[in-house]
Amino acid sequence: VPCPSRGRSGGMDLAYVCEWEKKPKSNHCPSIPLVCAWSCRNLIAFTTDLRNEEEKDLTHMVHIIDTEHPWDVYSVNSGHTEVITCLEWDQSGSRLLSADADGHIKCWSMTDHLANSWENTVGSVVEGDPVVALSWLHNGVKLALHVEKSGASNFGEKFSRVKFSPSLTLFGGKPMEGWIAVTISGLVTVSLLKPNGQVLTATESLCRLRCRVALADVAFTGGGNIVVATSDGSSTSPVQFYKVCVSVVNEKCKIDTEILPSLFMRCTTDPARKDKYPAITHLKFLARDMSEQVLLCASNQNNSIVECWSLRKEGLPVNNIFQQISPVVGDKQPMILKWRILSATNDLDRVSAVALPKLPISLTNTDLKVANDTKFFPGLGLALAFHDGSVHIVHRLSLQMMAVFYGSSSQRPVDEPTLKRPRTAGPLVHFKAMQLSWTSLALAGVDSHGKLSMLRISPSMGHVLDMNMSLRHLLFLLEYCMVTGYDWWDILLHVQPSMVQNLVEKLHEEYMRQNAALQQVLSTRIVAMKASLCKLSSSTIARVCDYHAKLFLIAISCTLKSLLRPHFLNTPDKSPGDRLTEICSKITDVDIDKVMINLKTEEFVLEMTTLQSLQQLIQWVGDFVLYLLASLPNQGSPVRPGHSFLRDGASLGMFRELMVVIRIWGLLKPSCLPVYTATSDTQDSMSLLFRLLTKLWLCCREENHITEPDDALIDECCLLPSQLLIPNIDWLPINDGIISKLQNKQLVRLQFGKAPGLVGHTVSSQFDAFVRAPGQPKIDHLRRLHLGAYPTEECKSCTRCGCVTMLKSPNKVTAVKQWEQRWIKNCLCGGLWRKMPLSYS
Repeated sequence: VPCPSRGRSGGMDLAYVCEWEKKPKSNHCPSIPLVCAWSCRNLIAFTTDLRNEEEKDLTHMVHIIDTEHPWDVYSVNSGHTEVITCLEWDQSGSRLLSADADGHIKCWSMTDHLANSWENTVGSVVEGDPVVALSWLHNGVKLALHVEKSGASNFGEKFSRVKFSPSLTLFGGKPMEGWIAVTISGLVTVSLLKPNGQVLTATESLCRLRCRVALADVAFTGGGNIVVATSDGSSTSPVQFYKVCVSVVNEKCKIDTEILPSLFMRCTTDPARKDKYPAITHLKFLARDMSEQVLLCASNQNNSIVECWSLRKEGLPVNNIFQQISPVVGDKQPMILKWRILSATNDLDRVSAVALPKLPISLTNTDLKVANDTKFFPGLGLALAFHDGSVHIVHRLSLQMMAVFYGSSSQRPVDEPTLKRPRTAGPLVHFKAMQLSWTSLALAGVDSHGKLSMLRISPSMGHVLDMNMSLRHLLFLLEYCMVTGYDWWDILLHVQPSMVQNLVEKLHEEYMRQNAALQQVLSTRIVAMKASLCKLSSSTIARVCDYHAKLFLIAISCTLKSLLRPHFLNTPDKSPGDRLTEICSKITDVDIDKVMINLKTEEFVLEMTTLQSLQQLIQWVGDFVLYLLASLPNQGSPVRPGHSFLRDGASLGMFRELMVVIRIWGLLKPSCLPVYTATSDTQDSMSLLFRLLTKLWLCCREENHITEPDDALIDECCLLPSQLLIPNIDWLPINDGIISKLQNKQLVRLQFGKAPGLVGHTVSSQFDAFVRAPGQPKIDHLRRLHLGAYPTEECKSCTRCGCVTMLKSPNKVTAVKQWEQRWIKNCLCGGLWRKMPLSYS
């Protein structure tokens, strides 16, 4: 065992563990080759075998959890008859492949876009031939993170797109979806998913002389080819590599294979270790899109050795005789591809699992140097788990130790000499399968009891950095998630309450430096990101509500504007929505009717049923404006939700536009107007609110020139509660997830299927004033419908912001369908939906 002083033990710590409840009759025994997979949406899939004591049979289960609610596990009987050997998520994180030891491959996808409801739709089979390696075909999207450019202003420089061809393209260059698998008898099978749902499958032998394949892995080249590495499990045999080309000919899938250079592990040619490690136990390409680097591990009963190899182009020396005959040959050396060893470890304890980084960090010398100087290590380390329960993170190129974690069974003082230590009786608990998250800031391991452990990995591997540098590291990864659309839960694991304010400000600064088109693409994602950060500190908790309200406002504004129709079909100028924005910002009149006169009312004509069906959304706009104006006088308390809107010119401008639209619609159908409870019958509430809103908007419409509202406006707002009944705004509940309970770095113990008691969370206590207590009527947060205290409709809630809405739409109107399409796949904040138990009240 390497001396622990080299690996920093401060680099990793346990965030939470989740274990199975012990039932008397059945138990989850981990399947022998346990597998797990981690998706870019932070869903983790892993397998166990459910053993039933009475019937003595095994059910092969697949479990899917969301890292924020690990106890809410979705377990499905996979229907595989043999043990599951592979699990693979696709690049979008919404489909999962599983393969078993009987040659069956199944593709799982979400039912109704619910993260806790999955169904097997399609699949393929190589009868009776166990699958040893499995991968989705590459879709041609590859980014590179340049650590050297982390200070650059443009996202395009920090995260550049790498030229990379998809494995197979449809007509017009669209990547074709499908998967490739390698079986134990040396067959390669490819299945292509046609857009019409049909599956084309072809199976071909990897080479003429088929031999047993005990281990294999798949990688892709930039030119669109596939590389397969195989080993028969013995370290005295070579590790073979094959190039696989897939094509579609006459509606049939065709596979061509070609042999590439092979290699022998160095430990077998080294006289000192010649017969020491008889078996190759792990064979992995360092990344799916890096076919020129491979990691090998050879083991005996008690020890292992790990080697990293790289494929290089090398010149072939030419004999002098040829140079005299033909001088051209002498100038140009013929090039050949050859595997060269990059690095190797010393003798290690026996390796039980390997996890590779998924962060596509650029590995140029300057990037590596900057990473080393700034101590930014995500994506540079791979994890090795050992049979004594410990985990090491080693550098992906040099295999030098970077951080170490001692499991419960391998706990020992650092000063004790690590010489011969007696083997404890009985097998130790160790990780059978491990996966790194997509930013490499977290590591999930499933151990020999089927228990799931979540480890935090510090971006600096435990090096103490100044606050500014730590923030820069987290900011860089947050921006990466913002650009790729990946979930950023694993970054939040490292955010301390004192960092929140700074991170939100810096994230906003970086966002404002991008061009207008990119800003528009990322506009909602950055709001969702700020909301999730603000949840982590008690001083910013009220802003979470504001950010979610802002997401809701943006969505309503887009939907209502998109319903406006140009009066003449071939009008060359702007769309009605754009013209509305332009006129509202140009005409700063406080009288709603004067603004309205400038608009072409015929563009606003909609069917009566449509207008009526939008009433709930219109009511929210009306209520929110009234609530904001009424809270202006006590603006000294930033703890109240809604506070940040009072200085947000863009949002107030949106409310102002919507008030104008609603006013025009109210002339067509008065019953769609927001309902206010006023003290006098004659009062025109809409125009009163519009007047005050305009005055407030004029104070802060220019971001760099914000003035304080004058006393007259504040006095008028003070009178509002005596003129109108101020509504209760239904804020989103502060989420019941795990992230806020992990901040004090205490290990949280959880049980699958059992929600933890939500006590001891300091942040939410001051917030209970704004959230409905249990037993109070529930609300559908997106349709703004009241569901009653004990809802009878099935609901779904967002895994990130906790927003609740009904699963089935009560409406048939097209306009409402258009509104519901906005959040059918994901919540407005980008989180995945999960189905709620009916008794959630």
